Amino acid sequence: MVWWAWRQAASAGAKSVVVATDDPRIADVLMEAGADVAMTSADHPSGTDRLAEVARQRDWSDDSIVVNLQGDEPLMPVVNIQQVAMELAQHEDASVATLCEPVDSIEQLHDPGVVKVVASATGQALYFSRAAIPYQRDPEGESSHLLLATARRHIGLYAYRCSFLKDFTGWPPAATEQLEALEQLRALERGHLIRVVDAAESVPTGVDTPDDLERIRDLLGR
Repeated sequence: MVWWAWRQAASAGAKSVVVATDDPRIADVLMEAGADVAMTSADHPSGTDRLAEVARQRDWSDDSIVVNLQGDEPLMPVVNIQQVAMELAQHEDASVATLCEPVDSIEQLHDPGVVKVVASATGQALYFSRAAIPYQRDPEGESSHLLLATARRHIGLYAYRCSFLKDFTGWPPAATEQLEALEQLRALERGHLIRVVDAAESVPTGVDTPDDLERIRDLLGR
């Protein structure tokens, strides 16, 4: 699965692509395939902390933009990887950029495995949650249509400035981050701007469960 994610990243035109892992099994497979692998600590509380360690290892400059494509997203469209990097490059006031797409059902809105995001009209993230946000006070009538037109599923693809990554690791996890298990809430608590835009292409759900894995195997097999 990580090999597929690495292949997508390598097709996006980045200056370099690094697989960050603490697992020698992943390292062995990816190095055999020709990937640049960075071994990292097994004690990181989040993927962003792991990425920050790689940035220090490689001595990347503060103004470098780093995209974090997670290993459980083997079908991430290449155009989305390029999009999130360009979004951050074009907004110098932002520390992070990420993507979203419409929620396609009420069931998905209430699924805690699907992270939701609410953003301002100018594309600034206001909050991320596993709960159903925005909350529909009136479950009847026309508001149902408005809810599905408004609600957005967060896509866990991030672009960061290296200067932000260095600061991020020095902050303790936020209370909201610990409650929701969402690392991006640490940045919001510290007042950093996160850009959120609709993804250029729809993203298949990542691999979070055995059922997800079987579905992805079937897609890749075809």
